[in-house]
Amino acid sequence: MNKVIEVKHLEKAYGTFKAVNDVSFSIEENKIYGLLGRNGAGKTTLMNMITAQIFPTNGDLQVFGETPYENANVLSKLCFIKEGQKYPDNFRVIDVLEVSKTLFPSWNADFARTLIEDFNLPLKRRIKKLSRGMLSAVGIIVGLASRAPLTIFDEPYLGLDAVSRGIFYDRLMEDYTEHPRTVILSTHLIDEVSNLLEHILVINKGQILIDQDAEDLRGRAYTVTGQAAKVEAFVAGKEMIHHEPFGGLLSATVIENRDRFDRKQAEGLEISPVSLQQLIVHLTNGKSEKEGVYMQ
Repeated sequence: MNKVIEVKHLEKAYGTFKAVNDVSFSIEENKIYGLLGRNGAGKTTLMNMITAQIFPTNGDLQVFGETPYENANVLSKLCFIKEGQKYPDNFRVIDVLEVSKTLFPSWNADFARTLIEDFNLPLKRRIKKLSRGMLSAVGIIVGLASRAPLTIFDEPYLGLDAVSRGIFYDRLMEDYTEHPRTVILSTHLIDEVSNLLEHILVINKGQILIDQDAEDLRGRAYTVTGQAAKVEAFVAGKEMIHHEPFGGLLSATVIENRDRFDRKQAEGLEISPVSLQQLIVHLTNGKSEKEGVYMQ
């Protein structure tokens, strides 16, 4: 499969602080990726370099096989919807759509109109008069209707209620199925989007912690709860990423396929699945006994 993005030893430094530190990975065409991590982990810096908003300090970055900086051929294939997307103060919603039509070669006006109705947006209202949720909806509409070969959403849902977020996810999957392209979602609502994601990239403290297919990642951890001594015996020798005592009981989360544990040893213990969000939270809290356990 063709690589849309290829990153090798990429670094972005601000003085002595490295926001992105020696990062290497590739992103393939026609897949939905999750770019996940805590605030300040380096996600936005990485997206800004991919979309030629800022220059890297060191390393190599190729987008569609070329350097993206001042490259019209590459940039015409990109759509980057940022958190708090800015528009000219005098623009109305309809003005944003008209300009977008000139910027994105694959723009679909019919799809944009359908999305306008889905999100109940007033076409003639000025952007500066929109609520935070409506402003987020404008960005989502531009991102989806652009049908850009590489579409990146950085926290696209701010201010949207659960119903509107559901509309976004549904329309994304419906249109992606009919018009495949590479989509990168950067979000904190991991469990909400987990079923959409085909590949997971987790960045932590400027470095890639997880680079793995979502299907392989799901079910790779579980939580065992019971009497402390029995839990400790059960998890001995296993990769433990979280433990929490309460009274005489202990809850421990371990990295291991749920189908592989000794069921006889687990008798009397409660075994429960760990969601993708819980797994990533545990790993990025720095409590894993072995750092980089999912790096490839």
